[in-house]
Formats: sequence, structure tokens, C-alpha cells
Amino acid sequence: MSGRFEGLTDLQWGFLSSFFPPPPQKRGKGSPPADRRKVLNSILYILITGSRWCDLPKGEQWGARSTSHRWLERWMEEGTFERIKQGLLSVAHLNGLIDWESSSVDGSFSPRKRRRQGR
Repeated sequence: MSGRFEGLTDLQWGFLSSFFPPPPQKRGKGSPPADRRKVLNSILYILITGSRWCDLPKGEQWGARSTSHRWLERWMEEGTFERIKQGLLSVAHLNGLIDWESSSVDGSFSPRKRRRQGR
């Protein structure tokens, strides 16, 4: 389901920024490191709205699409999004926002099921 996303609030970014590795140091010439908040805004925009990378809006709160896509891959490999997920689940659990007794898992996206269909 697609939705709207205008960018992270200062409070949201304040929480999420602690999960990211420190930005790389600038080495000599070249562009400065990308603004992590803008990059994350761009990634979340794509995920929340269901848009294509080429439809990423231009503006002050958005990062470049190629840079954002590159950081998405890097942060996935480094486990940054897994740390964010665990942090969000921990905060939600501590605040009683998750009813663990009523949770369920949808197996329709299981890789095992897809393998069986091909046989």
C-alpha cells in the first residue's frame, strides 16, 4: 500500500541517527560525504510511496537518487537497517505498544513456497 512521506521530523531523525555508523571522513579532493538524513529520507520515500527511483522528488530534504540507492545497499550489507528494526522493536516493546500474544506471520512471501511452485 502506498502512502505519503514528507521527510523525517527532527525527533525521528534524532532517534534514528544513533543507529548509523559515523560518516566517512573526506579523503582529499572530491565531494563531501552525503547527508545521511537526506539519504534516509529518500530511501523511506521510495519504500513508503512505492515510487520508482527515477520518481524521487527533488528538494531540500531529499538526497540524490544514485547516492541514496548506493547507501541503501551499503547499509543493508552493514546491518544498519537490522539495528534500526531491533531498536524500534525494543522501544515499542518497552512502551507496551506490541501485543506479542496476538502476533502472526504471513507465509505467503516465504522463499520456500516459491521454490516449490517451480517444480
